[in-house]
Amino acid sequence: MQVLVPLPDRDFDVTEVAVPWQILREAGHDVVFATERAGTVPAADPRLLSGVLSRRPFGPAAAAREAYDKLAKAPEFSSTLAWAALDPAGFDGLILPGGHAPGMRQYLGSPVLAQQVGRFWHLGRPVGAICHGVLVLARARDPATGRSVLADRMTTCLPKYMERSSFLVTAWWLGRYYRTYPAYVEDEVKGALDDPRRQFRRGPVTLGGRGTAADDAPAFAVQDRTYVSARWPGDAYLFGRRFRDLLR
Repeated sequence: MQVLVPLPDRDFDVTEVAVPWQILREAGHDVVFATERAGTVPAADPRLLSGVLSRRPFGPAAAAREAYDKLAKAPEFSSTLAWAALDPAGFDGLILPGGHAPGMRQYLGSPVLAQQVGRFWHLGRPVGAICHGVLVLARARDPATGRSVLADRMTTCLPKYMERSSFLVTAWWLGRYYRTYPAYVEDEVKGALDDPRRQFRRGPVTLGGRGTAADDAPAFAVQDRTYVSARWPGDAYLFGRRFRDLLR
């Protein structure tokens, strides 16, 4: 099966792209990457690759970094399609990764990508979104109803307490690096839902525990029909496996 993964030119999250890619490739699926302009080789957030503030808790785990190093050498990573030229019906699944650095706004705020995502959603095929990637869905409109495609779905996303904590810890040095937009991701996603109290799932409070290839205990994901969402890089392995299972 073919799974579409749109990306910005730069600043996407290392783990949220590389881990699902690895899981899908190991399951025998083809992953197709798309950027605003065809042929662009996307670049991950360099601070995550080097370690934010040289402190590993803010960067990818070793296994995720290893997966990214393999991804960067994969031919599909440099053979990107253009968002505007995509035929949503040509794909069996869609994954929307996250990231918080400024370059993500190209992807999160693109009306072209939002329209393509709305078209894919209307097909009823598996969709996965993690962290800031849920904003793309919150901003996409179902062509049949004109509402956000998330209006009637259960979902999670980057929780406000995580976004606020990361910002407060790093603002003295990095400024608004951890605040992509003035509004918190959680607030905007909730605003797209018909009944936020019932539909939004924050998950257990965690500031450090990450799921791994062998342990999903610290991770959290929400599945509603053909849609699966997760909160942050620490959920990436569980998220990738849940999405893989949806493809079945």
